[in-house]
Amino acid sequence: MVVAVPGEPISVDAVDLIFGGRSVVGALTGTVTDNEQTLAFAKLQGVRPMIETFPLEQAQAAYDRMMRADVRFRAVLVMNSDNRGVHA
Repeated sequence: MVVAVPGEPISVDAVDLIFGGRSVVGALTGTVTDNEQTLAFAKLQGVRPMIETFPLEQAQAAYDRMMRADVRFRAVLVMNSDNRGVHA
């Protein structure tokens, strides 16, 4: 899965496609209307993100943890350092 448009072509080995049962598919998603409908649905259903917050002063440490895949849920920087922790 590619979640962003890379700046260079993507190469694929045909052997992997044939013998690995894989496929390559592209789709453009995430229009403004799609995002608005998704957020409206989440609000209607009471869907809340699970996040781990970090004070702004620890932005580099939070980034480093994110790059190591050592953050639970989603990393969010907060301006008030009293709000650090995991929230649902």
